[in-house]
Amino acid sequence: MVGMIKKEDVEKVRAAADLYDIVSATVTLKPSGTGTFVGLCPFHDEKTGSFNVRPSLGVWHCFGCGLGGDVFKYVEQSENIDFREAVELLADKYHIELHYENSGNGPSRENTGSKRTRLLEACEEAQRFFVSQILTKEALPARKLLGGRNFSQADCERFGCGYAPQGWDNLVRHLASKGFTQKEILDAGLARQGQRGIYDYFRGRVTWPIRDSTGRTLGFGARKLYEDDQIAAKYINTPDTQLYRKTQVLYGIDLAKSAIVKKRQVVIVEGYTDVMAMHLAGIDTAIATCGTAFGAEHAKIVRRLIADDSLGAVQLVGPLKVKDQPLSSRIVFTFDGDAAGQKAALHAFGLDSAFLSQTFVAVADDNLDPCDLRIERGNEAVRSLIARAKPLYDFVIDAAISRFDLTYTPGQVGAMKAVAPLVAQIRDRSLWDAYARKSAGRIGVDLEVMRREVMNARRQMHVRDEDAYAPKRRFERDEPRVEPGTNPYANPATRKALERRDAAEQAYFKIDDAVFIAEQQFMAVLIQVPRAIDRTMFGQLTIEHFMTSVFRTLFQAIAAAGGLPSDDTPQGLWMHNLTKAGGPMLNQVINELAVMPLPLPGDDGGNGAQPPQSNGPGGVGGGAAAVQLRPATPEEQRYATELLTRLLDMGFMRQIGLAKRRMAQLPDGEEKITLLGQITRMEAARKDLQAQIYGNTVG
Repeated sequence: MVGMIKKEDVEKVRAAADLYDIVSATVTLKPSGTGTFVGLCPFHDEKTGSFNVRPSLGVWHCFGCGLGGDVFKYVEQSENIDFREAVELLADKYHIELHYENSGNGPSRENTGSKRTRLLEACEEAQRFFVSQILTKEALPARKLLGGRNFSQADCERFGCGYAPQGWDNLVRHLASKGFTQKEILDAGLARQGQRGIYDYFRGRVTWPIRDSTGRTLGFGARKLYEDDQIAAKYINTPDTQLYRKTQVLYGIDLAKSAIVKKRQVVIVEGYTDVMAMHLAGIDTAIATCGTAFGAEHAKIVRRLIADDSLGAVQLVGPLKVKDQPLSSRIVFTFDGDAAGQKAALHAFGLDSAFLSQTFVAVADDNLDPCDLRIERGNEAVRSLIARAKPLYDFVIDAAISRFDLTYTPGQVGAMKAVAPLVAQIRDRSLWDAYARKSAGRIGVDLEVMRREVMNARRQMHVRDEDAYAPKRRFERDEPRVEPGTNPYANPATRKALERRDAAEQAYFKIDDAVFIAEQQFMAVLIQVPRAIDRTMFGQLTIEHFMTSVFRTLFQAIAAAGGLPSDDTPQGLWMHNLTKAGGPMLNQVINELAVMPLPLPGDDGGNGAQPPQSNGPGGVGGGAAAVQLRPATPEEQRYATELLTRLLDMGFMRQIGLAKRRMAQLPDGEEKITLLGQITRMEAARKDLQAQIYGNTVG
């Protein structure tokens, strides 16, 4: 039985892990104040960034869904694994050897890796095996197919093309020789269970590795080569596994990610060879879905990469100009011009309005796919295809109108009847009205008649009216889709979002007063810059100095964590100890306070947040959570002292008030005289405190 990972090893991993590097692999982060970065949350769908990362503290928090935590919690959430596996995954990434407490029931676990890590290793080894087979004699049909598509050997190496041999269990035997168990091979989706044992899932096919945005191989796509293949499908993909979800993977995302972020453009094609052709033609933002239509989960991935927040809280929707780029921001689908392509375009209508406002469609002459277009007409034709893309709404509406002869009135009415349901599906109120006007002009019918048809269709289809261009409130969320027999709030992010929306929208307990603000700001400074707190003054604080219940509880948690940390405490360990002491009830509060902006100049030379500089695997980036608690700046010390003084002053005020009320109820005598002496001493102490900090006294 494997014991727990030794605590000192967990802290080594925490020290080495660069939160900025890990999060930015899948989320486009932009500076937002001192040491803070903001992006679109990877755990819930949003259009305005509320996902905050503070690398210097090793903390992240989303103000939209309420999730947050340290680097381990981020990996747990993003990879859907437990704490141990998160530590092991990061240990592998940063080349840190882990040691385990021996439970006494079996050998200690050394270098065996987690289940997820083992599956990743199995996929990487399978990729090396497939690539090694592409140059064998048996793989000649594969090389001919790729060569016939104008791909050179260098091109195939660039995109990782390989060959799965025809035999029964070539890959299984190879992986077994590398130490992988049958269960691991099956769980990675590389084999199937037969009556006589397990056998290769991919046999006699060209293969492509399907990777995540960080370059880790999650699964494979494979094309049929031989007529006697027992699987009739031309293309097959890895079945859904712990690593691979067809609704959440995009082929080529590892190659295209940096270009997508830079150009704020993504081109979505329909096949692996189309992605290759696009990239080789200079369209380095091309990606493809893997065995399924482009859906809402794919849209979330794309949106996080092309998100724009250049105007702060103003949500930018629609194709926008991008600096130093010839094309505006856009999502381009390369559909066929035939009925199947138009059906695929209609399917895209189900995506949200803000996404669709940036969606374009590119259709080549003669309905050639990008790979065939490159073969027949060269790279320039591929680039021209993308440059000539038209908005999705225009493509679908124009395709419907073009089927009718508008010379005659029946043709005009037929076109109007065909177009009205399409325009009706445009949820944004401004856009549907604009397209109703545009369609009426092209068809040649009266605008009011067209509007009436569209409105009738909207009522029949129960289309919800939206304003895609309006800024979203922080807690605004679409209601989750409810499948029969399921709990829509089983997802923690969905549940927390509703809880926070309930709290934000209630009108019976609004907090906006000086006492709350002072307590909140003090707790934020204490969490973010504990070395700014004067230890002597902090020692005078008690729970009675706090009025807000959550901060009273948090003060107790700080005491449970050992009080103010020593100056040589690692930053990550301070946050870990505090969140552990606070427990689940306070974790969200601590995370929010850790990323909350403070009304102070930064400690970075006034240049705002800068991405941490990593020292490579195993190294600690300049902004990573590994460093010790940083010294406070003079401004932070002054602000912390000011807040401490406010709290202590309010504490004196409350004690004096209580004592005076008590004294008023007492008869003349020794007890009253004693109480008067206590009041006099407290008032003197209060004046001394005010004189020390402010240079004067009150009253």
